[in-house]
Amino acid sequence: MQDESAALLSMQNISKYFPGVRALSKINFSLFPGEIHALMGQYGAGKSTLIKIMTGVYQPDEGDMYFQGQKFHVESPEHAQNMGIATVYQEVNLCPNLTVAENLLLGREPRSFMGIRWKTLLSESQRIIKEKLELDLDPTRPLGSYSIAIQQMVAIARALCVRSTVLILDEPTSSIDETEVERLFSILRKLKQEGLAILFITHFINQVYEISDKITVLRNGEYVGTARTKDLPKINLISMMVGKNPEEIVDTEVHKNVKINEGSQQEILCTSGLGRNGYLKPLDLSLYKGEVLGLAGLLGSGRTETAKLLFAAERAMEGSVYWYGKQVYPQSPSDTISLGMGFCPEDRKTEGLLGDLSVRENIILALQAKRGILNYLQRKNQEEIANRLIAELGIITPGTEQPVKNLSGGNQQKVLLARWLATNPEVLILDEPTRGIDVGAKGEILQRILSLRDTGFAIVFISSELEEVVAISDRVAVFRDKKKVAEIQGDEIAEHTIMQLIAQGE
Repeated sequence: MQDESAALLSMQNISKYFPGVRALSKINFSLFPGEIHALMGQYGAGKSTLIKIMTGVYQPDEGDMYFQGQKFHVESPEHAQNMGIATVYQEVNLCPNLTVAENLLLGREPRSFMGIRWKTLLSESQRIIKEKLELDLDPTRPLGSYSIAIQQMVAIARALCVRSTVLILDEPTSSIDETEVERLFSILRKLKQEGLAILFITHFINQVYEISDKITVLRNGEYVGTARTKDLPKINLISMMVGKNPEEIVDTEVHKNVKINEGSQQEILCTSGLGRNGYLKPLDLSLYKGEVLGLAGLLGSGRTETAKLLFAAERAMEGSVYWYGKQVYPQSPSDTISLGMGFCPEDRKTEGLLGDLSVRENIILALQAKRGILNYLQRKNQEEIANRLIAELGIITPGTEQPVKNLSGGNQQKVLLARWLATNPEVLILDEPTRGIDVGAKGEILQRILSLRDTGFAIVFISSELEEVVAISDRVAVFRDKKKVAEIQGDEIAEHTIMQLIAQGE
């Protein structure tokens, strides 16, 4: 490794605490001039918190930071920018209604006593586009008329206009296609040669190995390690991220649960080439009655994207969907609910439950939506349904009128599951149903999923915990870099096998 004294930006023993949560614990990180350094980690690893400390959004509770060898304290994002630390976020935070030129020099427009000097602004923006981006852009066109990739590059050029020495890119390639990625990488290589230090946050493994010089991995708020990209095999990177040593996961660790039940090979849902450019590559997938189909992969690999396309929470731009062999054209969740599907999203608090509503109201929400506004479910029937599902799922609550926000995480998850069971679905899509709940509640949720499978439900199960996927799946579709790369079943289902498939990408 390089001499730490030569680091442009260094963070030593950085810790950050929030009420009841340790977000970071004694993190060490160094960024050097002329390098592209990838920061990797699963959900809750601490990447975002570290970046926010680096850019002055948060203040560290412990530890020191050094910039160009001098100890420093970042007071605010504006202070970080003035020091030369620029950040470009996944969501381009520019003004699409303004021209490219106006966005590049917004707040720094050349002025005279009569106002903005528009000719100077135009010529200066043309110089920046040519020198920084090496692109043929019309600076007088609205920024919003260009692709997301071009908007990302304009955001980078704007960041570099303030004499930045550190460039932080947060998921810059999440919404752009492969051609645009190559264009962006060409610019990053040029900036690297000019001595810029680039911190690259992404979930795309192939891109990390294509563009980065070094990789640092965080896990559960702790520093796992830093290595030169060329010296770190992909399987070792994955093991660092998930906390599993590949040497300790032997091939004899096999799937122990009952496989797909006899006579349950009735296909309910099938997709052919289902996808959306920049979101998920074309996907072929089948789901059968009475089985659990696990979706395995690292965060950002395409698991949640698959779930949202299946449920029509996001619109597919290509491909076909078949329901019991008949082609259907779902345009929204109301269409898939009518077919017989239910979806428990990854973030139950912001995308699933309505915290101020009662347990009863949360449970009957999807059923009422399925019935329509003109077919109101009477209060007595609502209470009967809520009480039945509370008993069946073992939801611990003082009563049906208790605000759902007052329940524990595990019981909130059961309420969300009860909502969809109330609609009598045939397909249940469960995205991270055990995240953020205690071990006991996890066991109950997993056992409930298996019980539903045994009664004929077809279940799509997503979890970042590989052992959970292995424990309850009859088949597993493996994802990497927004693409399904493999499918395994039966005794093939093992943590070691899944990790190898993620690493190989095929």
